[in-house]
Amino acid sequence: MVGFGVSIFLITLGAIFKWAIKAHLSGIDLPALGVILMVVGAASFLLQIIMMSRSRNPRRGAEVINDDRNQPPV
Repeated sequence: MVGFGVSIFLITLGAIFKWAIKAHLSGIDLPALGVILMVVGAASFLLQIIMMSRSRNPRRGAEVINDDRNQPPV
């Protein structure tokens, strides 16, 4: 997965293509490309947030292993 920085970069690049560039290229619709980049960046950003929140929560029903190293010898 891409990081937050790449997601923000895609959103920024898409906004530049959508609103800042006024050039016209034959065969390429720059405003449409900008919207696509912004959507991909936003989706990636949301997936990063979801994956980060899932990794922080412990799993339910996880096996607990008893570590006897701190117990005095019997």
